[in-house]
Amino acid sequence: MPDFPAGAGRTARLLDAVDRQILDALVRDGRASIRTLAERIHISRTNAYARVERLLREGVITGFRAEVAPERAGLGTSAYVSITIEQNTWREVSARLARVRYVQHAALLGGDHDVLALVRAPDNAALRDLVLNRVQAIPGVLSTRTWLVFEEFDGVDTPWAASDQRT
Repeated sequence: MPDFPAGAGRTARLLDAVDRQILDALVRDGRASIRTLAERIHISRTNAYARVERLLREGVITGFRAEVAPERAGLGTSAYVSITIEQNTWREVSARLARVRYVQHAALLGGDHDVLALVRAPDNAALRDLVLNRVQAIPGVLSTRTWLVFEEFDGVDTPWAASDQRT
């Protein structure tokens, strides 16, 4: 598997096989200690510590967080909301959208719609209020389209997984 750049147009160096193994291990278990990480990857603790610190410093690793099961946390309705916006309003729309409760993630797109937002709400009534009263009221928003999520899963093969783990 060839090395790939850590960021397009940036001066960050290429990630080697050990860096990718570290990323894969931390994505699978972000609470792993440096000692455990070193044992899993078969490198010294000093090397593991230095590499994790470098990956943090270079912005490859941007943080560590808990993954929350939305339904168990009271957010039983998930949906993707596509948003069409006026040209050149992305900065203002994204700033407002970031403050809308229940918007978990949003991305600027190229294609038929301008923005795609992942929304996690307690129920359909809260989703309806979010879309019709809060998102559509943002200056620059022209239209929305909502897709309910019935079931979801995460992929198990990350781009940084070692090639010998792939099927």
